[in-house]
Amino acid sequence: MRIIFKTSYDADIRYFSNRVPALWYLALLLMSIALPFIINEFWLGEFTLMLIWAIAGMGLMLLVGHSGQASLGHAAFMAVGAYSNVILQEYGLPFILSLPLAGFFAGLAGVLVAMPTTKLHGIYMAIATIAIGVLAEDLIVILAPWTGGVSGKFAPSIEIFGINFDRYGNVSGLYWLILGITCLIVLGYRNILRSPLGRSFMAIRDSEISAQAMGVNIARTRTISFALSCAITGISGALMGHFSLVFTNETFNIVISIYLLLMIVIGGLGFIQGAFIGAAIVTFLPSVISFSRDAFFSNSAIIPGIESGMFGAILIFVILFEPMGLYGRWLKIRSYFELFPFYRRDMFRRQKSYLKTERMR
Repeated sequence: MRIIFKTSYDADIRYFSNRVPALWYLALLLMSIALPFIINEFWLGEFTLMLIWAIAGMGLMLLVGHSGQASLGHAAFMAVGAYSNVILQEYGLPFILSLPLAGFFAGLAGVLVAMPTTKLHGIYMAIATIAIGVLAEDLIVILAPWTGGVSGKFAPSIEIFGINFDRYGNVSGLYWLILGITCLIVLGYRNILRSPLGRSFMAIRDSEISAQAMGVNIARTRTISFALSCAITGISGALMGHFSLVFTNETFNIVISIYLLLMIVIGGLGFIQGAFIGAAIVTFLPSVISFSRDAFFSNSAIIPGIESGMFGAILIFVILFEPMGLYGRWLKIRSYFELFPFYRRDMFRRQKSYLKTERMR
């Protein structure tokens, strides 16, 4: 049994609680670096798409998992990032500048949405964000002189310091670029959670009344969390535009928003790792279904909507049997072996007695 003693306040904000997790993540990074040398271009493209989904999942995770605000319209902010990135490149800006600016514009759009909706909670917040997602599709068509309308936009080539990172002809180059961006976002995300701002996000998620009593400005903190979440999601949208090369008003629809929420719930709400687990499921499940059908049911008819049905079945299974998601299940298994024979079945059960203060609203 491993027992970790915390002897300073810095122990609470370390990147890793001990050397074992650090070694695991180092091994994962080395495996990611080795992937282009051991798999073919098809699977490398799938892993590249998984990283893009993981970035979008981290954006939504910051809002839903760590700030407690529901959103079903984050595909709209992916669209803002994708269109802003391409339009800025068409005006002559290099990718190295257009990408962070695309995230900035998506974050700014998030602020404009969050300011009038900071007092909404639960289902009302979800309905408001659905309306934003539906409205975004119409705005893309209305702003046809900039967005191309229903014809869409074609993502230009990515060139940084003379190095080309196009998807076709250089899949590994695009993978290296997105892997580097993913690592930077994970590092920034982790630092946000370690900061007083990140602690404020989690305080609001657990109890707004208690957070307000401790001096947290609820409206400002919720707005900042929405802005940061949309900025990260906007960056993923910009990368998705380059990955798909061509995108229209139908590319970032309400279904994408639902998939994003489903992804982080299955992976594990409140865990950065949950965004990657959910992204892996969203990315690889269609391929697994397709290969399984060809291998075992090649003569049978294709069932329409089987992918959505599988996603829905997995979501129901997770909600019923493991509300903490797949990463939460891994934490329970790990804790069982670390604390055996002192493991208690209810040690992960969330105490909700303090939430009675919410009745004062």
